Amino acid sequence: MLIAQISDTHIAGWNKQAYDVAPMAENLEKTVKHINQLKLKADVTIITGDIGNTGKKEEYEQAKSILEKLDMPYFVIPGNHDSRESLFSIFGNFHCFRHHEFIQYSINDYSLRLIGVDSTALSKPGGELCGARLRWLEHQLIQDKEKPTIVFMHHPPLNLGVAESNNDGFIGALELGIILEKHNNIKRILCGHVHLPIFSQWAGTIVSTAPSIGMTLALDLTLKDDSKFTLNTPTYQLHHWTPENNLITHTVTINKKAETYPFEYISAS
Repeated sequence: MLIAQISDTHIAGWNKQAYDVAPMAENLEKTVKHINQLKLKADVTIITGDIGNTGKKEEYEQAKSILEKLDMPYFVIPGNHDSRESLFSIFGNFHCFRHHEFIQYSINDYSLRLIGVDSTALSKPGGELCGARLRWLEHQLIQDKEKPTIVFMHHPPLNLGVAESNNDGFIGALELGIILEKHNNIKRILCGHVHLPIFSQWAGTIVSTAPSIGMTLALDLTLKDDSKFTLNTPTYQLHHWTPENNLITHTVTINKKAETYPFEYISAS
């Protein structure tokens, strides 16, 4: 099984750029085209939050007009830049589903079970899983304790050494970790939010974050400076669940097509 992960698209609306400099709609077009042209076809694409930049409905209308070109099913989950109501009004019941006021759901149609969790907190940049969301997740996990499972959400639930995790915070991370440690079938927690590819062991599994498709966080492990980003070519991740039951992640950067050269063995003299 092959899963494509797109994150932090920050679509700003028709004829607009995110923060007036980032051509995110153009980048998303390139990303969708690249995924469609993979030799090993992706089975599903997940978009891990911050689909829009300010939560306006036109941002989701534009995002959907691009994502609909994907050749495989896709599913979205909200981020802190998103409006649940606007997001669901455009993507709901086909590409995301609600549990009460939250956008979260379980997809059981693949060899890996995909559980999308709503980690957004109202008017706050950080993550949050309240009691209702935690109970829902635990109920989903109990339904099948054997099937290999991926949990995907916007916010990473631990400090990763950058302001977007350490300063923004995650309410309910301790309780989430306690739930996850009860289950040994969770192969990965896939997140976004920090605009960098990062991996860490946590709560008996691995948390990974996907880069943004156009804005890379300027890494500052001192946490002293305000967050800044650089513009980058579109980047996304592929998660390959192999026949040997290994989950292998590749970070894919979309560059202009360049000539390739064969590796040739040259013996040492």
